[in-house]
Amino acid sequence: MAEHHATDHAGSPGRRRFGWVAAPLVIFAGLALMFTYALKTGDPSRLPSALIGKPVPQFALEPIAGLVDDGRPVPGIGTADLARGRVSVVNFWASWCVPCVQEHPVLLELTRRTGVDLYGINYKDKAAAARRFLGHYGNPYRAVGADGNGRTAIEWGVYGMPETFVVDGRGRIAYKHVGPISLEALETKVIPAIEAARAAASG
Repeated sequence: MAEHHATDHAGSPGRRRFGWVAAPLVIFAGLALMFTYALKTGDPSRLPSALIGKPVPQFALEPIAGLVDDGRPVPGIGTADLARGRVSVVNFWASWCVPCVQEHPVLLELTRRTGVDLYGINYKDKAAAARRFLGHYGNPYRAVGADGNGRTAIEWGVYGMPETFVVDGRGRIAYKHVGPISLEALETKVIPAIEAARAAASG
């Protein structure tokens, strides 16, 4: 009987240790299922964002070296630019990103149709490549910051290029779109998110 009793005590800590090991695995599996669902449904905007409704992260990015528009240097971007009382849109992009090429005409259409202040954050890119990209496809951005080390993208919770955020006039994230914006997504998601943020600001 004593031997059986000792076995019970030895097994109990083992079970507790297993619980500590299993809990993170269960959480990870749950997150993995959410990501898999979002990718399989073809709607990456379903990926969760902990930043919705919260202020944008504190950041300050230098401009892309040598980038000009109509002969004037294009400025960089920081947190203060997104809290000036106007709804704005922030787009993370890179010249080496194929979906960014596909998305770019939609960004031009976005600014044409809404007049929103569109800000670009250029992710882990070379200045010359970024300048060529915008020179070839057009520059829809009011300002462009160079996120050379990717730190700002991490702070914004960016999964990959491109990603786009609608920011209200007080600098809070109102909407996040993961992946390239299609014309359909522009009509059904992004523009309505901009209009909703504008309505909330004026209400």
